Amino acid sequence: MAQIIGLPKLSPTMEEGVLVRWTKHEGDKVSPGDLIAEVETDKANMDFNIEDEGVLLKFLVKEGETVKLGAPVAIIGKAGEDVSALVQQAAQRASDSGPRTSAGPETSTSAPAAKAQPREATKPEMEQRAKPTTKPPAPASSATGPAERPQAADLGPQAHSGKLLASPLAKSLAIELGIDLRHVTGSGPGGRIVERDVRGAAEAGGGNGHAAPQPEARSPKPEAPAQTAIAVRRPQAADSDGDYTDVPASAMRKRIAQRLTEAKRDVPHFYLMRTFDAAPMLGFRERLNTLLGDRGKVSVNDLIVKAVALALRRVPEANAAWEPKAIIDGSEGAIRVFHRVHVGIAVAIEDGLVTPVVRDADQKGIGAIAAEVRDLADRAKHRQLKGHEITGSTFTVSNLGMFGIERFTAILNPPEAGILAIGTVVDAPVVVNNQLAIGKRMTVTMSCDHRVIDGALGARWLAAFVDLIEHPESLAL
Repeated sequence: MAQIIGLPKLSPTMEEGVLVRWTKHEGDKVSPGDLIAEVETDKANMDFNIEDEGVLLKFLVKEGETVKLGAPVAIIGKAGEDVSALVQQAAQRASDSGPRTSAGPETSTSAPAAKAQPREATKPEMEQRAKPTTKPPAPASSATGPAERPQAADLGPQAHSGKLLASPLAKSLAIELGIDLRHVTGSGPGGRIVERDVRGAAEAGGGNGHAAPQPEARSPKPEAPAQTAIAVRRPQAADSDGDYTDVPASAMRKRIAQRLTEAKRDVPHFYLMRTFDAAPMLGFRERLNTLLGDRGKVSVNDLIVKAVALALRRVPEANAAWEPKAIIDGSEGAIRVFHRVHVGIAVAIEDGLVTPVVRDADQKGIGAIAAEVRDLADRAKHRQLKGHEITGSTFTVSNLGMFGIERFTAILNPPEAGILAIGTVVDAPVVVNNQLAIGKRMTVTMSCDHRVIDGALGARWLAAFVDLIEHPESLAL
């Protein structure tokens, strides 16, 4: 019997996703575990694997559309089944939960105009309609939005409220190949730029994407490309003072804002800071890299990840989290102590921050950790991480030392009870054998959840961490 398939929860914080592409076609037979689509969530591009067996009778979502969690995306059943009633049912469910949107900040639907759900005009649209224009709008198409929205035909992919519509992979590839995406025509849904468009621009233009000198951002010519591809408010009208630009927040950035606001508000943070001698660690790293030769390199961060993991093994009480729903002896709320050590590593990407996880880091060699961290960080920047690779960490490391930051405090990543903020190595005056000398010093700051880690426990963990860093040979034991 045919049934509707809803969008599953592919990451712990997922509330909606962009269906990047279908990997199957209507009429294909599928079995449990088969990959049928790729979905862009607030954290990464995730695989959508089917849990049922049958034939994909109907796709209810087009590539590039944003879909709420649980919303209908496909119908599966037996070949030849009549699914007209289920299509109507799915349409009703979709309308009850709000219209699907194309992959951009606008709220237009990519369905044909005859079937498009009516929507209320947004405030920016109402203001735009009320303002006189010096150039009549270009004809609208059902792929890019409702007919009443003014289109700028010469802006290509920037016509969507100033938002550059491009997949994360296309953006990353454009940076690598030196392509200006503002001069690339998208062939994806709604004019979205995809990987093949970037490669085509590189082949056609020798790697520059036909990039021409850009006009000044304040140019009054309506046909000039916008200088800021992501701007949603430009100084065009007489009543605009041009003092600011509202930049649309990505789904990832919105989720980060929500999660960290909750963490800072609800979790009782306190901070412990230690400055220690980094010279032994730097010397050990140099010796390791000499031994490795061209087989790879070990970074300071790799050694820190290993030291954090071993310190959590030495002080297991710090490898814990507050579990408010646990009930022990009739009382709600407990400290959950983890038996395995999974270290999360904060990685900055274009749209925000992700935290891939090195599992069982205490049991892995330094070389293995270095290789895994490089792989995770690279795939994080291309949004290619899987759901299990960004969940389950028991402690997190956030390192800004490579940016010259000497010290900072980090916000906890719930439900973890600890996060270590790493500063850069600095030359500092030190006293050695009653003589003044120049030493290598590093400062770290541990943010603690006071419900789980008190001052004494945090100090013990930091002492174990510093001992490992100042005697780095112990990291290999």
